[in-house]
Amino acid sequence: MGHGQLTITVFGSSRPHPGDAEYEEARQLGSELAHAGFVVCSGGYGGVMEGVSRGAKEAGGRTLGITAEFFRAAANRWVDEEFRVVTWQERLFELIRRGDGYIACRGGTGTLVEMAVVWEMLNKSVISGKPLVVLGEFWLPILDRVREVERGHKSRWGEADGDLVYPAADARGAAAILAARLTDK
Repeated sequence: MGHGQLTITVFGSSRPHPGDAEYEEARQLGSELAHAGFVVCSGGYGGVMEGVSRGAKEAGGRTLGITAEFFRAAANRWVDEEFRVVTWQERLFELIRRGDGYIACRGGTGTLVEMAVVWEMLNKSVISGKPLVVLGEFWLPILDRVREVERGHKSRWGEADGDLVYPAADARGAAAILAARLTDK
């Protein structure tokens, strides 16, 4: 199933190392995305970003890394094309701009910000038709709590007409959700 040059931006922690469960899950995710015909974009550094890039490359896929001078680090060796910006804010919005869809893996405050900005941009229709998937159960309590506030009253914003963030139990499920939601593109 090919999707031309549709790009999936993956957000996640920089902390996991090869052999760690989160790194290997990201590696599997990269493989699944590449097999589905997607280009994989990440923040380009270590951890989940390296794992997803490595998995995509090992499966014959193409990878992009959006890095920032702010972090004073080089892209990981699995990145085909590095796009360097100056600030972390520019990096955030470039990651979002390049994505046709998004996946948030387990992560810390950086991943939380990335996921929240995408969700808010979808929420306010700044971007549309770009699905956001959360991988695993880590983010589900946050989604539930935010939805307690967002739903239950009339508003032209938000998820009144349906979910904007889709949970996936595993890497294969995440790739399948994105493939199904992006087939019309």
